[in-house]
Amino acid sequence: MLAALILLLAACSGNEKASVEPSEVSESQSPETASPTPEPTPMPYNAPLTGEPRETEAVSRPIAIMINNFSAARPQSGLTNADVVWEVLAEGGITRLVAIFQSTDSIADTVGPIRSNRAYLIDIADSYGAVMVHAGGSPEAYGILQKQGKPYLDEITNAGSYYWRSKDRKAPHNLYSNLEKLRAGAEKKGYKTDVTVPTYPFSEAGTAGGSASAETVTSFDISFLMKDYIVGYSYDEASGLYKRTIDGEPHIDMNNNEQLAAANLVVFEASHRTLDNVGRLGIDLESGGAGYLFQKGKKIDIEWVRSPDGMIRFVKDGQEVSFVPGKTYIHVVPNRPELSQHVTLHGNSN
Repeated sequence: MLAALILLLAACSGNEKASVEPSEVSESQSPETASPTPEPTPMPYNAPLTGEPRETEAVSRPIAIMINNFSAARPQSGLTNADVVWEVLAEGGITRLVAIFQSTDSIADTVGPIRSNRAYLIDIADSYGAVMVHAGGSPEAYGILQKQGKPYLDEITNAGSYYWRSKDRKAPHNLYSNLEKLRAGAEKKGYKTDVTVPTYPFSEAGTAGGSASAETVTSFDISFLMKDYIVGYSYDEASGLYKRTIDGEPHIDMNNNEQLAAANLVVFEASHRTLDNVGRLGIDLESGGAGYLFQKGKKIDIEWVRSPDGMIRFVKDGQEVSFVPGKTYIHVVPNRPELSQHVTLHGNSN
């Protein structure tokens, strides 16, 4: 018996291949009857402020963090986790960022540097039903927060233990926190968690896909007030994202060294006025006006309105525009000079 087995193995390892009768091939080995690769199961939920699919429902109350955008505060940390980022003028021609965090699961990541509040920044944050995060504020801002009972975590007056100072930078450009600490602070304060999170409309085609008036624009610059402060965006067709620069340099998130990018960009004009000799501003976020929407390498002329639900919404021909799923950056520029004087288009083909 052993000798017969050795002879069989030798025959199979020789130059001639062992033959197998067709009748011995099972159905499971037949390429014609192999099972197809199953399609991935769609995720059951979409994040309300990004439209991106999620395995679990994103129900957290939004957190609105006032982010320092002075040159000494860059690069900032944590902005790549924000669902929506607003950029608005502060004193001296420098802009401040209002980063709205709602759907991210990266709650331990550092966010900052965190800076002071203003009345119009409260208006933006409040439209999302957000808990506001800041360090200090204008007298007008404090009056609104305290008299109207707004939910806020201020490093100076009511929530210092939820922040920390970095030794790598000089104050006031070194104040940080993270969403884990901030959500714990909001819970400690007894702020509501079961608020209705507003939503934007989303579609894969966006508004650009169905607009005959959309203009091809692959890159553009935004000037807010000062000539030496320019925000730039370039469209990357492979990713469908606009990559952000400041003064010609990539705007980076220090946490991961990634360049800031968004699927939707809005620029709109609003009335600005100087309130005091410090240069504090009042910005009209109620009256509506002209704006531009950039998505999928296209520019669409739009309008902004203050809707009955308190949100600033963006419309085209009387219908709310549809965002492409992903992050949205919104920029508010003065209406004098007019909007077109604040936006310089490049790479347009129409």
